[in-house]
Amino acid sequence: MAQATVEPAAPTPRNRQPDGMPMLIGLGVLIAVLIAGGITAMSGARPLASLGLPDPGTLTTIGLPAVRAAAETFMVLTLGGTLLAAFLVPPQRSGYLDVSGYRALRIASWTAVGWTVAAALLIPLTVADALGRPVSDVLDLRLLVDLVPRLSASTSWGFTALIALVVVVGCRTVLTWGWSVVLFGVALLGPLPVTLTGHSASGGSHDIATNSLVLHVLAASLWVGGLVAVLVLAAGRAPDRLTGLATAVPRFSRLALVCWTALAVTGVVNALVRIPIAALFGSTYGLLILLKTAALIVLGAMGAAHRRSSVDAAAQGRPGALLRLGGAEVVLMAATIGLAVALGRSATPDTGEGAPSRLEVVLGYDLFGPPTPAALAFGWRFDLIFGTAALAMALCYVLGVLRLRRRGDAWPVGRTIAWLAGCAALLIATSSGIGPYGHAMFSVHMAEHMILSMLVPILLVLGGPVTLALRALPPAGRTGPPGPREWLLAGVHSPVARLLTHPLVTLPLFVGSYYLLYFSGLFAAALPEHWAHVVMNLHFLLVGSLFFWPIVGIDPAPRRLPPAARLGVVFASVPFHAFFGVALMSYNSVIGGEYYRSLGLPWVPNPLDDQRLGGGLAWASGEIPLLLVVVVLLIQWSRQDERSARSADRRAEVDGDAELKAYNAMLSRLATGTAPLVAQSDESECSPGHTKVDANDVEEPSDDQGGPTPEGIAAGQGSSIEDGNAAEVDRRR
Repeated sequence: MAQATVEPAAPTPRNRQPDGMPMLIGLGVLIAVLIAGGITAMSGARPLASLGLPDPGTLTTIGLPAVRAAAETFMVLTLGGTLLAAFLVPPQRSGYLDVSGYRALRIASWTAVGWTVAAALLIPLTVADALGRPVSDVLDLRLLVDLVPRLSASTSWGFTALIALVVVVGCRTVLTWGWSVVLFGVALLGPLPVTLTGHSASGGSHDIATNSLVLHVLAASLWVGGLVAVLVLAAGRAPDRLTGLATAVPRFSRLALVCWTALAVTGVVNALVRIPIAALFGSTYGLLILLKTAALIVLGAMGAAHRRSSVDAAAQGRPGALLRLGGAEVVLMAATIGLAVALGRSATPDTGEGAPSRLEVVLGYDLFGPPTPAALAFGWRFDLIFGTAALAMALCYVLGVLRLRRRGDAWPVGRTIAWLAGCAALLIATSSGIGPYGHAMFSVHMAEHMILSMLVPILLVLGGPVTLALRALPPAGRTGPPGPREWLLAGVHSPVARLLTHPLVTLPLFVGSYYLLYFSGLFAAALPEHWAHVVMNLHFLLVGSLFFWPIVGIDPAPRRLPPAARLGVVFASVPFHAFFGVALMSYNSVIGGEYYRSLGLPWVPNPLDDQRLGGGLAWASGEIPLLLVVVVLLIQWSRQDERSARSADRRAEVDGDAELKAYNAMLSRLATGTAPLVAQSDESECSPGHTKVDANDVEEPSDDQGGPTPEGIAAGQGSSIEDGNAAEVDRRR
């Protein structure tokens, strides 16, 4: 982590938080623990009891949900602190955290300690619950080392504890805004291991249930944690409190509305997947869902009251109404966390439906025939993660274009078409029949892989989203707090972006990930897990975008390559890609054969033939996007030459073709052997070797030359420079 030469001073005793906020936070943790443990004790809910496992004892049965409620409460508090430091309060102009951000990370370090301890305690508790034995019987290190890797719940809590420990260290060492963003990203990974392997990850429709639960938990964590962090800021007495509130409260109000909407939608989807509407009444599971729904409605009403009465006042330095209403909201949110934990411990009611089929257990859905063109085109199963991302990306892009049009600025239609086509390709690859069949057949999976790693990234980078965002988003100015535009600039100019766009990094990632994934056993191990499919799709998109951005992207990349180098990188990837397809076609064993045979698809009698078909698709379909890249590169190269020629002509008109005259004079001296005496020379004042230089001869600095640091950009510096660069790039292209 980056270290400052001078560490910011810690808050003095007179600036420390009053007793009210620690008491409120402690009360929230206690409420969540009591509700989760109390409901579990009263209902006797224990999902593993249906498997015939013995009772592990009261300590495990009640202690597990109670400790989990504490872990999740500490988790959302930690996320809120890192969120506040990264995006809700402005840093100093130097890029280092201001007092509010520094204090938020200090408080988050203590909540992260509680998160780490609770997650570590859940490892033996989940082992005892899975074995049906008292927790005292499993407190043996050798036994835990042997059993934890075999139990997904225990393994996921182990990963969670490790992430929380990293956050503890980060909160104690991070001092700059850029690293606070990285720390927030690490903390945001914390809820994922348990969410992706919980009860929603098994049974019918587990793909929809898991995706909806991931979005649900992330939205709830940002909402609850962000609210507590804002309240801690409002209750403080730091000198920068008013400045922080003026920025944090409006930003969090907008974020809270988005989170509440996401919670409502994903909660309904997850509930409908788990239980029919008619079964909501008459069961503990249905009652808990109804209670969560009522709490969500009340919280939404509180949020509306915030926007009417307290947001503007708090932004102006009068946080009284925000603290009063926010305190009640935090208590209700803590109770909702306890309800959610108790809901996770409750088994869904028996609705009288038959047992799910083999495909529904493994895939989460049934396939009712071979992958005909009609089935691939019309057999849609909407992907809540990538499908939602595709629609959101298209909507944001269109809104940006409309903002430019209303302002009277033009935006090339071709870029809009390319971006919308990329979003459509992402939606089709993940939500049409290609997505469901891609989990069951290697050939369809490979077609999906080629679309996500090659076609979608090429179309997206040709849309120029960064340039559009820089023109559409309002600049913060030199005195205002940095906003989304400055965050985007900081990310583009960051050392991480420069590293990840280096050809020596992107080329091995792009072509090497094929061989590493499919020929190392990773793909076979990932096939049965839904979360692994999500990670693979995300990997394909990110690696493809990093590879094609500096090659054919419209946006200025952190590392600009000359046209010849871009063409060379593309041609260097072609043989590796072609050989990968040939290797798949000639491979004599089935990759993931055990998984594919367990599906028993009647239209795939020989998985090896299907794998060879997938290799052929990888070989053939992969060359088409690469050919498109070559064509785009040649067009861009030609246009760059035309722009250079026009620029040279304009310069010649201004300086009287001084460059040509100087060149002719040099040739004359070489031919006659005359010494280049300045006093007797026919050269103009603008010729090389003279100290007087006309302003028109000074070249503009390139993108690779020096400029504001990423931390300074994040703090609001360099906005006018980037405004000019963005406008010039857009005018030229």
